[in-house]
Amino acid sequence: MRPVHVAIELVVLVASATALAALARRFGVSEPLVLTLAGVGASYLPYVPEIQLDPEIVLLGLLPPLLYTAAIRTSLVDFRANVRGIALLSVGLVLFSTFAVAAVVWWMLPVPFAVAVALGAVVAPPDAVAATAIARRVGMPRRIVTILEGESLCNDATALVTLRTAIAAMAGTYELWRAGLDFLVAAGGGALVGVVVAVALATLRRRITDPVLDTTLSFLAPFVAYLPAEEIGASGVIAVVTCGIILGHGAPKWQSAASRIAERTNWRTIQFILESSVFLIIGLQVRAIVDGAWRSGLGHDTLALTAVAVLATVVLIRPVWIFPWTFVFRVLGREDTPLTEPAVVSWAGMRGVVTLAAVLLLPDTTPQLPVLELLALVVVAGTLLLQGTSLPWLVRLLKLRGPSRAEDALLEASLLQQAVSAGLAELDIRITPDTPEAVVQSLRDRVTWQTNAAWERLGRPESEQATPTAEYRRLRLAMLRAEREIVLRVRDSGGVDYEILQSVLARLDLEESMIDRFDETEDDRAETLATPGSAEGCGHLRAAPLLREPDAPDRCDECIAEGLTWVHLRMCLTCGQIACCDSSPGNHATGHFRATGHPVMRSVEPGEAWRWCYVDELLG
Repeated sequence: MRPVHVAIELVVLVASATALAALARRFGVSEPLVLTLAGVGASYLPYVPEIQLDPEIVLLGLLPPLLYTAAIRTSLVDFRANVRGIALLSVGLVLFSTFAVAAVVWWMLPVPFAVAVALGAVVAPPDAVAATAIARRVGMPRRIVTILEGESLCNDATALVTLRTAIAAMAGTYELWRAGLDFLVAAGGGALVGVVVAVALATLRRRITDPVLDTTLSFLAPFVAYLPAEEIGASGVIAVVTCGIILGHGAPKWQSAASRIAERTNWRTIQFILESSVFLIIGLQVRAIVDGAWRSGLGHDTLALTAVAVLATVVLIRPVWIFPWTFVFRVLGREDTPLTEPAVVSWAGMRGVVTLAAVLLLPDTTPQLPVLELLALVVVAGTLLLQGTSLPWLVRLLKLRGPSRAEDALLEASLLQQAVSAGLAELDIRITPDTPEAVVQSLRDRVTWQTNAAWERLGRPESEQATPTAEYRRLRLAMLRAEREIVLRVRDSGGVDYEILQSVLARLDLEESMIDRFDETEDDRAETLATPGSAEGCGHLRAAPLLREPDAPDRCDECIAEGLTWVHLRMCLTCGQIACCDSSPGNHATGHFRATGHPVMRSVEPGEAWRWCYVDELLG
């Protein structure tokens, strides 16, 4: 095939995948499912070429960047906190699933047991791409998302090592003692390579300030970790995941802000393109795989029954493994989470591209190879269709909810307040006699506006009441539009060098991107804003009541006396005085604390029950 034809097909593939994914997002439908079904339909069209997916392209070209982009967004702290559950799923469950599927296949098909184990290893690992795509759309609790992402990042290593062992057994070179050794070498060697590569790249990043060079280094990272690990017989998957988690955790210290922004944007784009294209490719392979299995010589009834049995085993084996371990940990007192969480985890076992890539690694001499490819395809399509579509329904049925935007905004405001207080304290230390007062005041105003903007999200929606920062956003955006129009007019007249124009436009774009924009439709006003349990580190919050009778509800008397208009209202939990927030011109709540020393106030805005300690700057 001529190179231009290949290029055209790639462009059509990516464009089609992008359009379908955009439509799925627009209508709130599962992207992997829509893309896979579209690929299945397209595979039967006469003018669509047959897709032959090279496993090396997937394992070397697609898998490392997909794993890396998920790993750099994975919290090392959360991963360590859930490492026991992740290990049970990514190692124990993969091996359990492998041999459960192997028993079914060996019983129903005329294949050696080693071949059945190979297929079990192929279909055992849930896919990182499918898991994160579904989790993002459903809005699961963060702990569940962390466990699923951790499982899907690490289980490929277990499956591929098991597959390698099964292929060796098929060739007659299998030795039982080598299986455990191979796994230890793969896991330990991969982790070691990942750490070494992460340290080397971190050292380079400390010396790179150019975002372009840093992003280029980031693009190389997954391959620099994967290839050496595979070359020495270790797990490239573990190497990429280890390297990505370490680099993601250390990015705030090792990278400049511009580099982090560039990396985040670029990897999100790469992830979207690869994910969308991969699931479309899965569907496009259906026709060729089905035709090959149909002509394998086995009875069609046998094929259908085996496919149903393997799919049922893959789906049911997760709860069979997860629930007993859950009860064991509950009896031992190491787990107190409600049973709704393991119920969701046990149903979130969607398979994806790794399964189809792994089945293509089987040698051409493998007995009933076309049938094995069909079984892998049925597992991928079946789990995406069955579990992927019903998972949102299950989450709603169990009344699980994802992170509340309102509660997140509350915690964000609290953390930002603490950070700004540290910044202002550092400012006081750094001021010299030669520092202009205007500069100091400008810096104070900037961070004050920043924190006020976060706190204002917690009050009434902006459609009811225009806050100062909302007015600032509205007016500054209008100013930026006018400024950009003038610059573009100068550009069109040809009176200024193009590089100078680009520099000015970049500055305007940067400022516009920094202006906070909050979508009112994302405000969750049905929930009561509170942070139970966060008062443990603050004696003032523990001593303060949760509520008391206000002295004058729904008004700030000081604002009325001074002829001012308040934005939000707060109540002192010591004396019950109602006063206005820091975004209000009077700033009377903080003034009341400074005058009286009463440490804790409470929001009296509708739907809010959070408290704030002025002394320790903590929420409760």
